[in-house]
Amino acid sequence: MFRHQGKSRTLKHNLRIATILSFVAGIVNVSGFLAFHQLTTNVTGHFALFISDVANFDFWIGTIYFLYIFSFLLGSFVSSFLIEKFKANKKLNVFVLPTLIECFILISIAIISNTTQIKYPDFIVCLLLFAMGLQNSFVTKISNAVVRTTHLTGLFTDLGIEFSQLLFPESHPNREKIKATIKLRIFIICFFFLGGLIGGFLYSRLNLKLNSLIFGALILLVSLSFDDLRYKLIRTKRKYKQRQITLHKNV
Repeated sequence: MFRHQGKSRTLKHNLRIATILSFVAGIVNVSGFLAFHQLTTNVTGHFALFISDVANFDFWIGTIYFLYIFSFLLGSFVSSFLIEKFKANKKLNVFVLPTLIECFILISIAIISNTTQIKYPDFIVCLLLFAMGLQNSFVTKISNAVVRTTHLTGLFTDLGIEFSQLLFPESHPNREKIKATIKLRIFIICFFFLGGLIGGFLYSRLNLKLNSLIFGALILLVSLSFDDLRYKLIRTKRKYKQRQITLHKNV
């Protein structure tokens, strides 16, 4: 699911990566909000607050919201830059790089919260937004802009459009494709919601606080390991079959 691109990518691949990443985004969103009372997976609200402060000539106050927006943008840039930089290397799964950076950030924030008092919460919010920018960028590229996992506004908009298209089969005859897309969006929304529930439970009920981010990072690491193992098994089977075919030809 982290490797297939272009025509080789199927709905099943998109469903797998969408459920995992939207679940992690839900954990990050709730954990960040409970800890810092700020949205940490999208910048729509921050942009509105930034414009409000600028309109009221509170430029210095609005700077922090600009930094939030810039952090998400920078994460998206870094993710895309790494993918473009190393995509020529066929032996390297380039989508692993931004995912590992995201895991490192989430685990580091948890460790920092355990070892010292967080004196600069805005910096931590920027790190979380940077991590979500990384995630949203690489999942957009790997799925050819089909999957986005860090915010729901566009998802609900597209979902409304696609539901309406089902009512007009004459102008939208490819109903199976529309239904598949609707299924994908519903999965993303549900797992984002589920991730938020789990994140809130871990943060508040189990009192893990920002250690709940480690749970999200572990999900990503396990998914990467499973994907890599599965890929190696498939390659081994293909090589074995090719050898068998070659042996039969030689015989």
